[in-house]
Amino acid sequence: MTAPLWLLTLITFSGTLAMHIFVPALPEAARDLGASMASMQVTLSVYILGLAVGQLAYGPLSDRFGRRPVLMAGLVLYASAGLAAALVPDVQSLIVARLLQALGGCAGLVIGRAIVRDTAQPQEAARRLALMNLMVALGPGAAPLIGGALAASLGWRSIFLALALLGVVNLLFSWRLLPESRDPAPAGRRSSLARNYGRLLVSPAFVGYAIGGGCATTSMYAFIGASPFIFAHQLHRPAYEVGIYPAIVLAGVWLGSVAATRLIPLVPIDRLAVWANLVSVAASFAFLAAVLSGHLTVLLAIAPMFVFGMGAGIASPAALTQAISVNPEVIGSASGLYGFSQMGVGAICTALVGTGQDPALTAAIILVGAGVIGQAAFWLALRYRGRPG
Repeated sequence: MTAPLWLLTLITFSGTLAMHIFVPALPEAARDLGASMASMQVTLSVYILGLAVGQLAYGPLSDRFGRRPVLMAGLVLYASAGLAAALVPDVQSLIVARLLQALGGCAGLVIGRAIVRDTAQPQEAARRLALMNLMVALGPGAAPLIGGALAASLGWRSIFLALALLGVVNLLFSWRLLPESRDPAPAGRRSSLARNYGRLLVSPAFVGYAIGGGCATTSMYAFIGASPFIFAHQLHRPAYEVGIYPAIVLAGVWLGSVAATRLIPLVPIDRLAVWANLVSVAASFAFLAAVLSGHLTVLLAIAPMFVFGMGAGIASPAALTQAISVNPEVIGSASGLYGFSQMGVGAICTALVGTGQDPALTAAIILVGAGVIGQAAFWLALRYRGRPG
């Protein structure tokens, strides 16, 4: 029995869905809990932190003990934390519950990718990862809509009840339908977490794909984070339009993932990430040129970023597949470390965009810089591909 792709997608989707689903309910929850908006914002940042850090643990654990038991443990934590978040009496308890929810939710992000690579050769794995990426990309876009509908009709606590229910559904489906794709390592061959990561971190190929993959994909968080200021303050667009523009960029990622499923059988996978990232780099330079010329408009901001998103959608499955194929003995660890690198790049780019006085210019410079670094990293990976350490 093989792992159903729809189930792996659903499990992965649940982790990304919970990241932004609470955003529309922040004001209501703040009033109910008597908390400041700054405290409520922490409930979002700790979720991102949990997603990044948790991925470092799940990969090696799944390499050592097998994919299925570790994934199911993560789903139990995700569902339990969701229920706890629905019942919290204060914002401090909510922050803790959200951190635990993220630590459970990231199990699917790491182990879902590892299972795909366990059960398919690199080209087929890249195609399946592109299909997963296609659906998972819907998570950040759909989350605020779902969260807003739940909060408006049933209250903010219903959001976490729904996430807990989703965790239980995933757990039941996994228990019944998900086979083990990797036998636990014999005691004599079990590597420590530090040793697994050490083997990956001294591999120029893995480091190149991990850094390049992050720069090619999550660097777009810089634009998404700056977009309310760009469109509302600099381009003077009404507030109701502001949420539409990031969704258009995410639609580019979605279309890029569709294109990736068609391109992977036709284009050498070791070159696909490079060429796709070149498209994103060109788009980021076009955005920078529009800003520097003083002629920035909604169209000149969104069109290049839509193209950037398409490049990211194509590059993502190719870079991920190559990264986790560097050392077949530590696929889970590679998946976790790659995910941590992605979230780390996204967090750095998001933080940097707040340091400049001109949000559009700062975002454009960050995107250009990340694109150039991504290209250099991919070429480094290609140079050392197939070489040990």
